[in-house]
Amino acid sequence: MTRPDFAHTELNRLENRDLKYIIENFPLPGRNYEEIAKLVDTLPSTLDSLLNSEYLYTKIYDQRQLILEISPFLFFNVLLRRVVTHQQVPKDRRIINYIANLLCIFIKTDRMHRVQHYDAQNCEYMFELIQEAATADSRRQFLIYSHIGNYTLFITGLFPEWIKYRYRFKNRPMSIQHYMDYGRTYFQRAAQHRMAQEYNLDDIFFRMSMMFEHYKNILNCLARNYLFQS
Repeated sequence: MTRPDFAHTELNRLENRDLKYIIENFPLPGRNYEEIAKLVDTLPSTLDSLLNSEYLYTKIYDQRQLILEISPFLFFNVLLRRVVTHQQVPKDRRIINYIANLLCIFIKTDRMHRVQHYDAQNCEYMFELIQEAATADSRRQFLIYSHIGNYTLFITGLFPEWIKYRYRFKNRPMSIQHYMDYGRTYFQRAAQHRMAQEYNLDDIFFRMSMMFEHYKNILNCLARNYLFQS
């Protein structure tokens, strides 16, 4: 069964061009390119250290207005690690990887409104998704629960002012708090679904449900400090 595109919590989303960029911009004395690549590949903790490094962050941040020779996953991953200022335990890093991957797939606006990337039609209203989940098969139900959690985190994290504007001036029924409540609820439902355990997402989704506002605030900081600077 094909793994959903959002269900990634490890660094295997890094591309060869990312590793090349990391190595070429973070030289280790006395080692050639092949030796460093092998070291990075066999020691995940080494790669985590490189992604957290001041040197790599500065290199990417200084060139963020340019077309970088890296994937969006590496770009978002490094900046998210900068925003998460507390000591990162393995679960923190898995969630950072999850959110970085989510940002990569949701920056494609048509994907943001589709439960799966190959769905024929967009679904822009929450109630439509909830209605579909009530009669869907088990797999589709899990995907819908996950999508509602993902969507609400993305939209409240990156576009809170858009939500506030629509709620205040366009008479839309969904406030920031409504989105957050949906996010908590549906991350929890996704976590309790049997497929969450199959994809090793149950603990991630439980934490994102319990700490939804915390992760929303991380994305608020990412958007304010790095993505949408005036």
